[in-house]
Amino acid sequence: MTTLPPAHLRLTTVDTEDTVRIELHGDLDYDTADSLLAAVTVTLTAHPRLGDLHLHCAELGTVDSMGLSILLMIRRRTDQAGVRLHLDDRPVTLERLLTITGSLDYLTTSPTDTANSPLGTGQDPLTSGKPMTARPTGPDGTT
Repeated sequence: MTTLPPAHLRLTTVDTEDTVRIELHGDLDYDTADSLLAAVTVTLTAHPRLGDLHLHCAELGTVDSMGLSILLMIRRRTDQAGVRLHLDDRPVTLERLLTITGSLDYLTTSPTDTANSPLGTGQDPLTSGKPMTARPTGPDGTT
């Protein structure tokens, strides 16, 4: 049996004074997700007048739970910096992951678009004091 080498994440950054685009090539997973967070952190620090951060996802491969966690952390950091986050050209697999986990709207809606939504404002629903709908627990309804 032959094992394939890990698909490392390669980042390409194109920036202007108020917009930065980071192109993601490869897998966003446990082994690579920290490099994206580091690149975004450096970008937010180096561009104090940044208005928009575009993560170009067309060449993104697998995204695991760590990759999703990093995307959520990036959203929190961009909200804190007053920067709009864009996930451009999302592949079907990423779109499906975000839909299944309930994070699609949170990651793809600007805070100004969702003034009445606690998730869209970058607030943590666990500490915002607003009630949350619980997921059902227990066995699936299949027989």
